[in-house]
Amino acid sequence: MRVNMAETVEACDIPDESPKKKIKIQNDKQESNETIHTALRSFADFQQKRILSDNSQRKTICIEGSFSNKEGTAIVLLEKKPFNEEVLKKSLNSDCALTKEFSNDIYGCYECFPDVKYNSIKATVIHPATEKHLRKYAAQELYLIKETPELYETITLPHLQEEKFSLQWVTNILEHKSETDRIIFEDPDPETGFILLPDLKWDAKQVEDLYLLAIVHKEGIKSLRDLKASHLPLLKNIEEKGIKAIEEKYNIPSCQLRIYIHYQPTFYHLHVHFTYLKYDAPGIYAERAQLLSTVIGNIEIASDYYQRTTLSFVVKETENLFLKYEEKGIVKRHSLSKPEKVS
Repeated sequence: MRVNMAETVEACDIPDESPKKKIKIQNDKQESNETIHTALRSFADFQQKRILSDNSQRKTICIEGSFSNKEGTAIVLLEKKPFNEEVLKKSLNSDCALTKEFSNDIYGCYECFPDVKYNSIKATVIHPATEKHLRKYAAQELYLIKETPELYETITLPHLQEEKFSLQWVTNILEHKSETDRIIFEDPDPETGFILLPDLKWDAKQVEDLYLLAIVHKEGIKSLRDLKASHLPLLKNIEEKGIKAIEEKYNIPSCQLRIYIHYQPTFYHLHVHFTYLKYDAPGIYAERAQLLSTVIGNIEIASDYYQRTTLSFVVKETENLFLKYEEKGIVKRHSLSKPEKVS
């Protein structure tokens, strides 16, 4: 925990205060700087409210709730980890209990109970979660928007400027205030440099589901729409050095990497995704992912390619961007219910 020493000294120098009151003021200031992640060790204080989404294919479930000792909404995302050879060697032994459900000829169906240390579930906790987080993780109808340059200028861009999405967590990474121990590689150049680190979707343990993000140092590039010929050195540097860093650390060659940019992105500061080709990562489908090699090729053909082309993207029906397109008659809602716009 980091404590602001100036505030501590100020609290202790208040005149005519008892020592106990001084200590209480100091402790209150320290507690205000704490987050749920400072001391979270179990879900004993977690109170479930509702299931936001349940994906049986990806073996994930997302729950809305709260912690009894903290104010604010919490989101808990649980995900079953994929198998790997090392874990299987340690788990398929005499400590792994089997309960037979049924058998038929040569086929038997069992429940399998490996040792608890080899049966962990990945948990992501967001607290305090905002309405934007709830909309992002809630199961809902999806719609495909075909965004022309004119629609970007008149609807999407004003929406981005109005929403003012927070990028503080990105700044913390770039300024080495957070997640420094997770950095895989860094090129500090302010124009063409970037930081490469694991995405939150990856536990950085199993190469089979490798998922890295390259976050650029250069500010002001919100998305694919902003990229021009002047950014080619940046894009090529990310591709070249990102591939090299991954091959050296994880022994995965470039021909087994999927390198792409999302549109629309989850956050509006340019970043590039690196995933293992065999990993069925979220967001790799054609309506969202643009291969970095294709992006570079398009810009080499035409400097302003991404300012002139039509880009398609998927949007959820509770997102304000969907509501903006619905108001203009660009997209028609399929479901009967019409949720109110979230301010």
